Amino acid sequence: MISSLSKWVCPPPETQGEPDSTQDKVEWFRCVPYILIHLGALFVFFTPFAWPCLFVLLLSYSARMFAITAFYHRYFSHRTFNTGRIVQFLGAFVGCASGQRGPLWWAAHHRRHHRHSDTDKDSHSPHHKNFLWSHTLWFMTDYALPTFLKEIPDWAKFKELRFINRYDWIAVLMLALGCYFLGEWSLFQTWTGINGLGMLAWGFFLPTVLLYHATFSVNSLTHMFGKKKYETGDESRNNWFVSIITFGEGWHNNHHFFPGSARQGFLPWEIDPTYYVLRTLALFGLVRNLRPVPAWVKDKAKQ
Repeated sequence: MISSLSKWVCPPPETQGEPDSTQDKVEWFRCVPYILIHLGALFVFFTPFAWPCLFVLLLSYSARMFAITAFYHRYFSHRTFNTGRIVQFLGAFVGCASGQRGPLWWAAHHRRHHRHSDTDKDSHSPHHKNFLWSHTLWFMTDYALPTFLKEIPDWAKFKELRFINRYDWIAVLMLALGCYFLGEWSLFQTWTGINGLGMLAWGFFLPTVLLYHATFSVNSLTHMFGKKKYETGDESRNNWFVSIITFGEGWHNNHHFFPGSARQGFLPWEIDPTYYVLRTLALFGLVRNLRPVPAWVKDKAKQ
């Protein structure tokens, strides 16, 4: 218990080694904060409801989902566009606020997922153990705790990224406290009808839980349900429902066939909100060099 408790406050380890597949026991005590966030979402039933609660929920969910999909995934994991160091840090920091660990940890594990997709070395795969393991249990183990630096040498050189990766809880705590104290501001209460506990419930707890399971569904659901447009050597599939809740990440078979594109909905009807926002940011010069989907990739799907 003491060892697990120390992992709440001590930075997670960094290593140049390989994952130890024998450390696959779920560390429930270390995951108490994750469980408490789920319980905290129940506060929505015990606080006064006002219609602005839904706007707060949508804003908190959308901003952090975009940071996960655009920056954690398409930028840090696959380098599908370029940006400056300030925007890079802001995207990473907002992503940290989702409670899904740091950007370097996330990218390192995701790169391993692509290299070993649906094999016994793929900790994400529902075909390796089971659906629940793929969806949520795998990251609760000591196996998944370290940041594997040899997977991300391109990002490990940035000191600010190393810092927020090691202290990823800072952004989570700042969001939670910010929601609560904003709700305690009397003028805000007058305008919205939301108090401090209500803001904590609708602005932090509930959208964070929704973010967890929407993101995790890419690991689990899109390797089980949907259509395979491309032969990728794994069980990745395109799932329209997951695409809706993850802003375009559900076109997973597309992505596994050609992960180098900033766009994952390869065809016009494959809606990809993350890509549309990236295109908008590119108009203002905040991001650049969005890597397109090559013509041969689209032709391959027609064949």
